[in-house]
Amino acid sequence: TILDPRFLATPGFALEQCRTAAVDMAGFAGEALFTAMSLISHYDGEKAEKVVTLEEKVDRYEDELGSYLVKLSSRNLSEKDSHTLSFLLHNIGDFERISDHALNVMEAAGKMHGRKCSFSPMAEEELAVFAEAVKEIMRSSLLVFRKEDLQLAKRIEPLEETIDYLNAEIKKRHIA
Repeated sequence: TILDPRFLATPGFALEQCRTAAVDMAGFAGEALFTAMSLISHYDGEKAEKVVTLEEKVDRYEDELGSYLVKLSSRNLSEKDSHTLSFLLHNIGDFERISDHALNVMEAAGKMHGRKCSFSPMAEEELAVFAEAVKEIMRSSLLVFRKEDLQLAKRIEPLEETIDYLNAEIKKRHIA
């Protein structure tokens, strides 16, 4: 158990415990994604197993945090605490999806490795640029969440637009 039910009696403290757990969860999701991405160019069975372990850990965090937050929502919360609770519920779902994507990337890398497939040198270069952009937005997003940095948060949307553009361009070139 990551959260003590006794803290439900003090909602403000319980929310802070949830926030700390959600920051940990975000870190595990990020680690899973970064590890999975590294498998595309250099497959390693131990690292693949680490992705599975991290994804399972993120799933457990989502289950426990989600249940705890739902219980906490029935308490008498201030408007600020209600907003924080809603924010955390939304974000833990996003972190869980990130870990699911990490698992998908790991599985695709495993299939490539098993079939002895690889990307062309040009595709590897494009993928490296794309991967670095994804890592940058992930690092920035984790930092925004951890530090509640609104100034940095404003810089994430343009990064997302860049990633969307890169994604479309790389797909076009790959198809061509």
